[in-house]
Amino acid sequence: MMIEAFSCHPNISTELLIHGPYVIPDGSEPEMCGNGIRCLAAFLRDLGEDSKSYTINTLAGPIIPVMNDDGGITVDMGEPILKASQVPTTLEANADNDSVVEQTLEANGKTWLVSAVSFGNPHAVIFVDDLEKDIDFDKDGPALEAHPAFPAKTNVEFVQVAADDHLIMKVWERGAGPTLACGTGTCALVVAAIRAGKIPRPSGEGSKVRVTLPGGDLYIEWRESDNKAYMTGPADFSFDAVAALK
Repeated sequence: MMIEAFSCHPNISTELLIHGPYVIPDGSEPEMCGNGIRCLAAFLRDLGEDSKSYTINTLAGPIIPVMNDDGGITVDMGEPILKASQVPTTLEANADNDSVVEQTLEANGKTWLVSAVSFGNPHAVIFVDDLEKDIDFDKDGPALEAHPAFPAKTNVEFVQVAADDHLIMKVWERGAGPTLACGTGTCALVVAAIRAGKIPRPSGEGSKVRVTLPGGDLYIEWRESDNKAYMTGPADFSFDAVAALK
């Protein structure tokens, strides 16, 4: 579970400017949370706000979710950060612009091919043939999360290619462990899959890659015109509760 606290202020346009810290189970504050932003936009919609978009300030910079007519929400997740030192990772760069694409890494007694991508927070993306047979999720995940090659620790995405436009993933999140979904991770793995030649880059604006996570599907467009990733998915009411804070 992620805790979000926020305040809203009228902007000079019809949008709302929202400031929100995010707190994850280990008590730390990550740079941003893509799914949390989508849920926050849906929460405002359910409260009766009728803005078509919001600007949400995060530690990774401003993020803009847009409310779609079909009830889904598209989030402008920004451009991927690929330079190794900015992810950050100490893995040796082996691709253009000092980036890391399927670089060798030893962890938990195994050799992995790791691609490093950041969307304001670090991700180690690993492609496998079979998500059920090729990884020991509860051991490999934390071993990779805390590997010294990622000085700020890292989120870990294990990815299986189902088709040119369909990826399946399991995520071990930094500071949280296994989760049902990770928005920044979903964007990171699509970028990593295209750069590693696992799938072709979809052509034409609006073309998306479907990513299946334990919690459902997200759709990612890595747009060539502006180099940004756009995440589209649902956000539905789950429950409400009252908590006593001491």
